[in-house]
Amino acid sequence: MEQESQYYGVPLERSDYLPLERHEHSCSPEDFAQWLEGYGKDRRLAVDLFSGAGGLSLGLQRAGWTTAAAVDMDERALETHAANFPGMSLHMDLGKPEERDRLEQILEPAKGRIDLVAGGPPCQPFSRAGRYKIRHLVKYHGRDPEDLRKELWRAYLDVIRRIRPRAVLMENVPDMGLGDDFFVIRMIEQQLEDVGYATQVRLVDAWKYRVPQHRKRLILLARNDVEQFDWQPEISEKERTTLQDAIGDLPKIHVEPKERVGERVTPYTTPAEKQSWFAASMRSEVEPEEEGIIHDHMTRRVRQDDFEAFQNMTSKTSYPELSEEHRRYSTKHFTDKYKKLDWDNLSRSITAHIAKDGYWYIHPDQNRTLTVREAARVQTFPDHFRFAGTRSDAFRQIGNAVPPVLGAAAAEVLSPVSDGESARTPLRPKWRTAREELTAWAEARRQGPDWYQLPTLSSVQAAVGAVLSGAKVNPDQLRAMMEGLDGAEKLTRSALKELIAAAPTSSARGRLDRLTDIAGKRSIWAEDSRRDVPEQIGMKPAEKSLYLLLINEDLLWVGQGALRVAARLHGNKSDRTNRLSDGRVNLVKLVGAETNAPLRMAALRLIGNTVCTATKPLCDQCPLNRYCAGRENVAEDLFANGLIGTEARPSLPAQSAGHEPQRTAQGS
Repeated sequence: MEQESQYYGVPLERSDYLPLERHEHSCSPEDFAQWLEGYGKDRRLAVDLFSGAGGLSLGLQRAGWTTAAAVDMDERALETHAANFPGMSLHMDLGKPEERDRLEQILEPAKGRIDLVAGGPPCQPFSRAGRYKIRHLVKYHGRDPEDLRKELWRAYLDVIRRIRPRAVLMENVPDMGLGDDFFVIRMIEQQLEDVGYATQVRLVDAWKYRVPQHRKRLILLARNDVEQFDWQPEISEKERTTLQDAIGDLPKIHVEPKERVGERVTPYTTPAEKQSWFAASMRSEVEPEEEGIIHDHMTRRVRQDDFEAFQNMTSKTSYPELSEEHRRYSTKHFTDKYKKLDWDNLSRSITAHIAKDGYWYIHPDQNRTLTVREAARVQTFPDHFRFAGTRSDAFRQIGNAVPPVLGAAAAEVLSPVSDGESARTPLRPKWRTAREELTAWAEARRQGPDWYQLPTLSSVQAAVGAVLSGAKVNPDQLRAMMEGLDGAEKLTRSALKELIAAAPTSSARGRLDRLTDIAGKRSIWAEDSRRDVPEQIGMKPAEKSLYLLLINEDLLWVGQGALRVAARLHGNKSDRTNRLSDGRVNLVKLVGAETNAPLRMAALRLIGNTVCTATKPLCDQCPLNRYCAGRENVAEDLFANGLIGTEARPSLPAQSAGHEPQRTAQGS
């Protein structure tokens, strides 16, 4: 018997549980070998790790693959997957090495036949501070350097190394890259390139591939047959799929406060004139006997006050604009608690939060939140696709899924090429080679007059270099000032006084004067506290980033010069548009990961400031000119005069004669 809760304002209920039968061509590990010789024979096979309900599996299927195995920890999602797809749906914790051993054993009959591994490993951004702390614990306190082996992106890579598919597809939230200087992404790309894959990372707006919602995703692709990655053209804003296109044909539901909203099975009539191409595609695979019904067109009951609030809202109404009687959450902390959707626009991104409440997804003209089927449509799941479990289970599976239409667009980029076009020998990706050459160039420069602009400097030198980075100081003068700090374990008051006296401008003197409060304090410059120097000085964000880079911290220094180098090499304008997203994606390719990443990052800054300048770039002196897609645009005159060879490695700029000291890798 239902009981109304004073707290919730509606009768508490749990929807019925929807059990689903397994797909007719599903199989178990025990009969997998037989499945391979039967249903799986001559099919292009894929493995979907962290598969959830199967949004990405469906995208792969649309692009020509058959999922031989899906792996996840969510039992309800696996029940959904097993009902909608052939092959195996395996309940496994891939964070455990022994489970990866078991998966490898299960897939042994398909060795050499798995063409693609896909998935979206749950990845928490690995903060710069966290990376530093772990390195410090490893170096000084005996911390096991392999403590991170259970991170799921590492497990994902481990499975790829074991299976060695031709192609790899990984989908995740943009914060996986943007939240931690692309540290995890750089590690994944470099490790894939080390075993012969060419890689590509893109930040993709899902609506540009006909998904009817605002949803930005990070897509990492890799393949070991060719280096070419050709996406289908993006659609224009005028061509986008609106909410009306997505759900406008679904039956209207009569809504009364506190009453049940919708049913498992609802009559459906195809609109004579209003069914969009999108709605038609969602209905295209419905079985003939179910053409007159729609499944799972149901959602939560509506409180009386919510019913009235929804009634008085438009798509432009913000939560604080509601009358006080209709607000029960703090407007200080919940400024966007309610969102009424707009028929003529995209939906808000469907996330797993929809399983808890639907206030971000209020129907445009019915006083309720979106139904399960409407949420599935917005995520591009077709109407024949059912979700096992309760209504909340279904919402959670839908919110966690990759939109199948987006998955298909990404998978198509990895389609096999004809044998004549495939690589005959293991790939040596050009960006890996470019990084090797950039490293060699930077190491050579570190032994010459540019040493003070490259890691690894002492914390004293890095602090001086950072605070003077915005001042107009001649390179020779700055180098001389930095040389006077060789071997200094702390900044003494007398050394600071000499620096200020040597500063050529009042601006430089003023910047150096900021170091007064920490001059003479040995503890500030100690190894275990040197990351605190920027806060002690009050460095600006750009100064702090440069300081950390010069002491060999692994980060992306997003300065205009480095962005310009990356944009020109890739032949685009990411240094002028989308600098913090696409601009950083371009930097990732050149910086790479692991030991020499900070050195390469600093080298790109140096090249941008001295060689690849905004006007009159010295392309003949750039160590990366043969990789530059934009070199014809930025240096036509040099190429026309035969000053740059397209294949020969460029000579280094002349170094100052004789009097420059040779620097060690430590720069001290």
